[in-house]
Amino acid sequence: MLRCYNRGCGQEYDPEKNSSDSCRHHPGAPFFHDAYKGWSCCNKKSVDFTEFLSIKGCTLSKHSNIKPPEPEKPTNVEIEENEKNEEVIAPIREIMERPPLETAMIEIQAEVAAALKETIDNLITKSPTPENKTDPNEVSIGTACKNSGCNYCFSDTPNDSNECRYHSGVPIFHEGMKYWSCCQRKTSDFSVFMAQPGCKYGQHKWFKENRDKKVAQCRYDWHQTSTSVIVSIYAKKYHYARSKIEVNPIRLHTVLIFPDQENAKFDLDLELRGIIDVSKTTAHMFASKVEIKMIKAEPGSWAKLDFPQEVPSIKKTNEKISDKLKLANNSEDDEEFTLDDIETVNQGAHLSEMSTTKNNLD
Repeated sequence: MLRCYNRGCGQEYDPEKNSSDSCRHHPGAPFFHDAYKGWSCCNKKSVDFTEFLSIKGCTLSKHSNIKPPEPEKPTNVEIEENEKNEEVIAPIREIMERPPLETAMIEIQAEVAAALKETIDNLITKSPTPENKTDPNEVSIGTACKNSGCNYCFSDTPNDSNECRYHSGVPIFHEGMKYWSCCQRKTSDFSVFMAQPGCKYGQHKWFKENRDKKVAQCRYDWHQTSTSVIVSIYAKKYHYARSKIEVNPIRLHTVLIFPDQENAKFDLDLELRGIIDVSKTTAHMFASKVEIKMIKAEPGSWAKLDFPQEVPSIKKTNEKISDKLKLANNSEDDEEFTLDDIETVNQGAHLSEMSTTKNNLD
C-alpha cells in the first residue's frame, strides 16, 4: 500500500486498483488570510481550522505518491534588494543641553500698532501741583474703607471708630457661582453676593496695603503650536516706548509702564519650560494686548509655559513671624504684638486678587 500525497487526500491506496477517479483532492494551494483558511482552486474557505481540513477536494484523478513541489524560497539577492528598499528611519535627535538661566538677555524690538501710538501720544499725565499735595497719612472725608465687603465711608465723626464687619478672604467666581473664600456662602446673583455681610470683625482700614508700591496687575495667557509658543499679555494704555521685552533661550522678561496710573509697572519674569530660538523671537504691541511669539529650538510639546519660581522672601517672613511670636511670649503686655507687623508675601498675580478692588468689581 502506498500513501497519496495529493493535497486534501492523504489516503493509502493499492497501485493495482488506482483508477482515474480514485482520488479526490485540491490541485491548488492552501491560503491563510484575515483569519480565513481555504483553497485557491475552489475558493472554499472557513475560519475554523477543523472545518478547513474537512473540506472535500474539488478534482478527481489518480492517487499519486509523489510529493508536490514546495514553494520556492526567495534568494539572498532578493532579500538584500528588499532590505535596501525598506524605509530608513531617521535617528532620534539628542535632547539639547539647557543653557543657564543667567544667559545674557536680548531686547526684542516690538512692532507697535498705530492705534496704541495715537492713544499714548495723546495721553496727558497730570502731575500733582504743590497746591494739590496733601499729607499722605491724612484721611479725607468720603474715603471708603479698604476692607473687602465693608461699605462704610470716613465721615470724621465718632462713628469712624465703630467696629468694621468685612470679609478676610478674596472673591471667587467659578462656574456661575460667586462667593468669598473665607465664608463660602455661594450665590449666582451678583447683587446678592455684593450685599453679603462680612464674616470678620475689626477696625476700618483707610489706606491700601503697599500703597507706595505702584504695581499694575495684568492678565496673561499662552498657547503653542508644533513650532512656536505665543504669550499674550492683556493690557491697555501702556507706554510702548518705555516698556521692555527681553529674552534669552530659557527666559522671558517683560516690563510694561502705565503712565495714566502714576507710572505703575507690570513685571513678568518667567523661566520657560523649553528652549527657544532668540533670533526668531518677535513681539507686537496692540492697543489691548502685547503678543510675543517665540520659536521652539527643538520639536516637542510643552506641558506648561514656565517653571514655578521660588519665593525667597517666604523664609525671611517665617523668621520674622517667629521672632514676633518670641517677643510676644516674652512680653508681659500682649498688645505689643499685632498681626499688622507681619509682612505679606506676594506670590504673583491672581484673578481673584485683582477682583478685590471695588473699582474692578464695578
